[in-house]
Amino acid sequence: MERLLLVFFLGLAGCGALLPRGQSVVEGPWESFAEAQRVFDQITPHRTTVADLKALKLDPHSYPNIALLNYSDVLRRFVPSPSINAEELDAGVRECITAKTVCRGLEIDQRSIKRQRLGNFWADFLNFKRHTDVTGWRFNGVLLILDDVVVYKLVGGQPIIHELEENRNPLGPFQGVGESELRRRF
Repeated sequence: MERLLLVFFLGLAGCGALLPRGQSVVEGPWESFAEAQRVFDQITPHRTTVADLKALKLDPHSYPNIALLNYSDVLRRFVPSPSINAEELDAGVRECITAKTVCRGLEIDQRSIKRQRLGNFWADFLNFKRHTDVTGWRFNGVLLILDDVVVYKLVGGQPIIHELEENRNPLGPFQGVGESELRRRF
């Protein structure tokens, strides 16, 4: 029995399958940054209509995580300070601000982030050493619409996200004991 337990625990020592994994996906109509970019490339200011946007899956009433921007939101986003000269703004933004409440906007913020822990199960489990591989993408788009026609578009984001996080705690599970005990007493 002791040998069986020893073999079992030794087998777990290098078993990365037991390490936690996580995923954060903001649901939307696209599976990748490139797909979202292709859709936004089809939008032409002063030509693309609201009906065209619906065909491109950019309808906030049919697809999740598309925010509606009102006049106040547009002002805060594009004129954050009174020192901003209106002549410096893009023509489509100026049209929208001049139209006031008749203009509206859409903001699309979609992302897909995956977190995978790497390394030794026991070092991770006992909090000595944790390696996390973070991968994914993030897409942002803003559209301003006046009289059912897009007058402005802005695209940004990160086509590729890749981060490596490493945490080392020489005392393992006892690393934060002193701090938590002090907080509890005071």
